[in-house]
Amino acid sequence: MLQQDLEKLWEAHTQHEFATRDTEATLDTMVEDAYVNHIPVLTGGYGKSALRDFYSQRFIPTMPSDTTLTPISRTVGTDQLVDEMIFSFTHTQEMPWMLPGVPPTHKKVEIPLVAIVKFRDGKLAHEHIYWDQASVLKQIGLITDPSLPVRGVETARKVLDPQFQP
Repeated sequence: MLQQDLEKLWEAHTQHEFATRDTEATLDTMVEDAYVNHIPVLTGGYGKSALRDFYSQRFIPTMPSDTTLTPISRTVGTDQLVDEMIFSFTHTQEMPWMLPGVPPTHKKVEIPLVAIVKFRDGKLAHEHIYWDQASVLKQIGLITDPSLPVRGVETARKVLDPQFQP
């Protein structure tokens, strides 16, 4: 695939996840044995059947309505794309894909997030998604010990502004 085709497919995939919130359209962008791995909490799924359950039960319907993705950088190769972004939301509902078992705190969260996306046969083959879970837990009030070397929203601010000083 051409680099611009990889980008268009990835953008269509995320559009279906976050804007149209359409599970089947999301799955249509993926190969049959695709997988999603949210590295910090090991959520996601392998294969379209597991991903259908994941997207329709634990991801798309549990996405807070104010979720935003702010692009920071993108690197595109011949069969892989890496996106760095700021992921923002208010924790207004349980989010089993990111905060399994944690009831809503109604706190605002902003974190740097990286998606590594592999393509095969003109579709997404896998997504490896990384974020700093300690920063999320600090921002929702589950990590409160000031002696721990954990930062909250400052991590997003530093990505957006290299001169940011907390």
